[in-house]
Amino acid sequence: MRQEAKRRVHNRARRSTMRTLYKKVFKATDKTEAEPLVRKAVSYLDRMAAKGHIHKNNAANKKANIIKYYNSL
Repeated sequence: MRQEAKRRVHNRARRSTMRTLYKKVFKATDKTEAEPLVRKAVSYLDRMAAKGHIHKNNAANKKANIIKYYNSL
């Protein structure tokens, strides 16, 4: 139970960071502001998928949305 609780807290923090990075990209108003955010978010999504925190297709869909938004700026 203790190990489960520790892992749950750890995973919740990772998921929260992922969501925050994802939202920050969509708040960017121009490409120069968005580029470092896009790089960081895409990298983090790849890591989350590789470690099994989210499904690889979920990560791919989020990355596609990020790239689509970035290209529309």
